[in-house]
Amino acid sequence: MNRKEFISSSVKAGIGLALTTSPLISVGQNRSRLTVMFTNDWHSRVDPFPLDGGKYEGLGGASKRAALIKTIREKNKHNLLLDSGDIFQGTPYFNFYGGELEFKLMSAMQYDAATLGNHDFDAGVDGLLKQLPHASFPFINCNYDFDGTELEGKIEPYRIFKKGGTRIGVLGVGIELEGLVAPKLYGDIQYNDPIARANQVAEELKTKKKCDLVICLSHLGFEYQSDKVDDITLAKHSKHIDLILGGHTHTFLDRPKEVINNQGQVVNILQTGWAGINLGKIDYERDSIMSAQNNSSCLLKIS
Repeated sequence: MNRKEFISSSVKAGIGLALTTSPLISVGQNRSRLTVMFTNDWHSRVDPFPLDGGKYEGLGGASKRAALIKTIREKNKHNLLLDSGDIFQGTPYFNFYGGELEFKLMSAMQYDAATLGNHDFDAGVDGLLKQLPHASFPFINCNYDFDGTELEGKIEPYRIFKKGGTRIGVLGVGIELEGLVAPKLYGDIQYNDPIARANQVAEELKTKKKCDLVICLSHLGFEYQSDKVDDITLAKHSKHIDLILGGHTHTFLDRPKEVINNQGQVVNILQTGWAGINLGKIDYERDSIMSAQNNSSCLLKIS
């Protein structure tokens, strides 16, 4: 089988396989409900972990994830599917295909948006640019300055989605690339303060664009013991952000971490771990979505 045939067959396989899951919360059809599904750091894990006695044996796999997403969508038509970065790097699929397969699989699953992780630059700006046509969804980041680079105009600071009667603003922030990525790979991309930029964009989304819910796709990391900006710090100093879907630190959160921001409001932080082992899901009811509270969330293990 040649490269084109392999990728095509892999994408088709990602749509139809059945799976067994262990959901913590069951969801019924509800027209007032918004379901947000999310992943992070799946690191080119197209196949499940091998049955070799390892910690994650048999878990994950793009095909099973696609089937689970399909099942959830059948129960609630008002949904979003988001990713918080580090799509690339981790298995030979990336080494051989440079990210084409990952983007095609995510497109087949109908992702709505993703942000960029540091490993998404592992093939350089040129490598990422080459694969963007295979992504049917936008990439979102508001604290990297792409001016003067080949990615200028290719990455959006935010995107607004309308689901039922709800307006959802989604923005993205990324970690400082210096020290994580070789300078030749990210070139002239400039890093800006993620807290300042996220707050600026979130205010625009809430006050000017009249979004009911603002979601931040973050690849900053959950929590550090240093002064490095993390999701906890971002949440504490945030304004107008209701939900942070994180990545980078491969943190398994069974329930949202609630942080009080500088307006005295609750910000929920969630992260699914890594390698496509889990699919995160959080449900909002229309009558409580303005406060982003009274929601239900769970990690669905892909097994």
